[in-house]
Amino acid sequence: MRLLIKGGRVVDPANGVDEILDILVQDGIIAELNSGIDAEGKGAKVIDAQGKTVVPGLVDMHVHLREPGYEEKETIETGCLAAVAGGITTVACMANTLPVNDNVSVTRFILQSARAVGTIDVLPVGAVSKGLKGEEFVEFGPMKEAGVVAFCDDGNPIMDSELMGMALESSRKWGLPILSHCEDLNLSRGGVMNEGDLSRELGLKGIPRAAEEVMVARDIILADLTKGKLHICHVSTAGSVELIRRAKLRRVPVTAETAPHYFTLTEEAVRDHGTNAKINPPLRTHLDLKAIKEGLRDGTIDAIATDHAPHDEASKAMDFSRAPSGIIGLETALPLTLRLVDEGVLSMDGAIAKLSTNPSKILGLNRGALSKGSQADVTIFDGEREFVVQKAAFRSKSRNTPFDGWKLKGVVELTIAGGRIVYQRKD
Repeated sequence: MRLLIKGGRVVDPANGVDEILDILVQDGIIAELNSGIDAEGKGAKVIDAQGKTVVPGLVDMHVHLREPGYEEKETIETGCLAAVAGGITTVACMANTLPVNDNVSVTRFILQSARAVGTIDVLPVGAVSKGLKGEEFVEFGPMKEAGVVAFCDDGNPIMDSELMGMALESSRKWGLPILSHCEDLNLSRGGVMNEGDLSRELGLKGIPRAAEEVMVARDIILADLTKGKLHICHVSTAGSVELIRRAKLRRVPVTAETAPHYFTLTEEAVRDHGTNAKINPPLRTHLDLKAIKEGLRDGTIDAIATDHAPHDEASKAMDFSRAPSGIIGLETALPLTLRLVDEGVLSMDGAIAKLSTNPSKILGLNRGALSKGSQADVTIFDGEREFVVQKAAFRSKSRNTPFDGWKLKGVVELTIAGGRIVYQRKD
């Protein structure tokens, strides 16, 4: 199939491009980028992108697809449908499935299921420890051969410092990053929201910032020692931002991500949205939110990932202390990030780098760019068009979002993955 994207504002941070261009897609790759490409001579389906923004397909490096084991919450198919509606063409899916992705058979199952769906690139993240128990080390070599792109015990922090050090040493050997869920369980145990005046007012046990920050500090020390590839997941506190900033100044090999809810919401959302605002790490304070934005602005935080964590309605209907943590984010990440552009926190180029180019680099992927000869993963959106978030219309199987009813700007018009149109907005 040939596609000709005409007259859009092409924003490609990887190549330093921000201008009106045409893009010719042929046989699944980008064949030509130029102004005034002749449609008649190319025999291509023409996509009018005038007034729209054309960017590399978004890369979400932190997603829970729940399959195998928790298909009542999400499946690979429904997760991919949600992703393309959000302009996302590559997802890295976490290992906390049932069974856990700690062996090649589960990795192969995920990859085979994704190929059967045939929508976008689904890249498995392998567990660091068997069963996510933090005790027995997973053999990285066979897992890398099977197709994992990183290792992470997300949902369960690696409390054993020796095990974490071994993981970082192995990351250097195998060239795959360790994605770290930073949480000291001795400090967070039993907590369900941010520790502070609001948690005390609501009578809920709090999780202090220190629960995240002491583990960020430990992992930075171990990364400095081993020179392994450390990536800090879902940064939520001002203290974590500062620790990572100082580590980067010392050239410690560390990268970091945050999620849209951490630069959009504070702990006050718990009062209004109940369990749909219960996540781990928890929503913090306005000062933390401000620090997250500054970390994004100055490059301390490299990437924006959704931490898409779907849960069925029955689970989220439990009382706050018993309900599972997590919110969905695949279909709202782009417009929430575009709010940072409107606020002047990020340029459009910077926003797309956080959503596409940088996560691709962290995972060592050949994605996140609109280079001639590269795989044709392209997202086209209208950055000025407003819409109201309606959770009932989500393609995700779950509905656990605090953003239902919000008016946002940034509507995905078309998503192209591997040269195929996999999503097109219908009015």
